[in-house]
Amino acid sequence: MNDFRYFTPTEVVFGKDAENKTGDTAKKYGSKALLVYGKGSVIKSGLLDRVKASLEKAGVQFKDFGGAKPNPTLAHAEEGVKEALAFGADMVIGVGGGSTVDTAKAIAHGTANPDKNLWDIWTRKVDLVKSIPVGTVLTIAAAGSEMSDSAVLTNEAIGKKAGINTDMNRCSFAIVNPALAATLPKNQIAAGVTDIMMHTMERYFIPDIKADMTDEIAEGLLRTVIKNGELVLKDPADYDAMCEVFWASSLSHNNLTECGRGKDFSVHKIGHALSAKYDVTHGASLAAVWASWARELYKGAVPRFARYARNVWKIDEADDEKAAVLGIDRTEEFFKSIGMPVRISEMGVNPSDSDIRELAMDATMQDTVKLSRIRPLSAGDVEKIYKAAL
Repeated sequence: MNDFRYFTPTEVVFGKDAENKTGDTAKKYGSKALLVYGKGSVIKSGLLDRVKASLEKAGVQFKDFGGAKPNPTLAHAEEGVKEALAFGADMVIGVGGGSTVDTAKAIAHGTANPDKNLWDIWTRKVDLVKSIPVGTVLTIAAAGSEMSDSAVLTNEAIGKKAGINTDMNRCSFAIVNPALAATLPKNQIAAGVTDIMMHTMERYFIPDIKADMTDEIAEGLLRTVIKNGELVLKDPADYDAMCEVFWASSLSHNNLTECGRGKDFSVHKIGHALSAKYDVTHGASLAAVWASWARELYKGAVPRFARYARNVWKIDEADDEKAAVLGIDRTEEFFKSIGMPVRISEMGVNPSDSDIRELAMDATMQDTVKLSRIRPLSAGDVEKIYKAAL
C-alpha cells in the first residue's frame, strides 16, 4: 500500500427536505452569498425559492447569478467574480449539479484573488493560496464535486478544457436531498451513473499495488451504483435507490477510493478533449471511449481487470485473461443498457483524421504528458484509442 493523505472537510447534510436547512448551515461559513444556478430548472421546481427562504430565515444575504452551463465556462465564471465582488460576497453557493458547483468554485477562487487572472490560476501559472467558502445544494448525482478537490472549466476562446485539484476546491458544506433528482431526464441520470463509475474505476485499474481495504470499498461502490442505477432509471422516484446513487457519487470522488492506490484519470483526459471540442455530455464522452481504452491497456493489468470482472460483475471464469475481457464486455453492455454511447459516432460526432490528431494532442498537452499508470500513452497511442472508439 502506498502512502496517502486523506482530507474530507465537507459538512454533508443529507436527506429529505435537506434544502430547508441551507440557511442554518450556510451561516456558519459566511453572511453574504452569491447564489449560482443554471438555466431555470431550479426556478421551475421551486427549489431556488425554498433555498432563498431558508437563507432569509437564517439572516444570510444573497444575490442571484444564473446561467451556469453543462460544461462550465471561464467567461461565465469571470462574470460571476465581478458580481461577487460588487456584492461583497464572502461565500458562494451553487444550486444544481456538478457544473454549477465547479462554476461556484471558480468564482470563489477569483473573488478571493481579484488581482489574478482566473485562467492563470486554473492552469497553475500562478499559485492559488486563498479562496472563499463554497457550499452546494445538490440536484444530481454525477460529478461528485460536492466533496471533491477538483473542478473543471472550459476556456471557449481557445477551445481548451482543464481541471484543477486543490484542497481549496473542497466545499465547506453540501446539502443533499436525493428526492430532488426524481424529475431529472433519464439520460442525465444515466450520464451521472456513468461518471460515478468512472471516478471509481480511474482509481481502480492501477496494477502492482496491494490495497485490499480500498479495493473492497471501490468494488462495493461499483456494485451499489450499478444495481441502484438500474433501479432509478426504471423509477426515478425510488427514493431509497436514489439515496444510494447520491452517496456513491460523493464517495466516488472524495479520494476515498484512491487511499493507498492513487489515481490515473487518463479516460477523463481523453473524454475532456471530446467534450471541449464538441460540447458533448461529460458522462457520455467517458462511456464512448472507456471500452477502447480498456482493450488497449488491459494486457498490462490482467489481474486487476480479472478481479474487477469477478468481484463487480460476478463473472465465473478461471482464466484471468478471459475474465478480464468478459469484464470489459460486460461494462460496455451495461453502458448500452442505460442508453449511454459506447462509440464516438453514437454522440453524433464524426471527427476526421486531423480532428483525431488534434484531440490526442489536446488530451496529452501537445504530447508532453504520458497518460495512464498501466502503460504510458503518447499522443499516437491516444489517437489509436480514439480511432478504435469511432
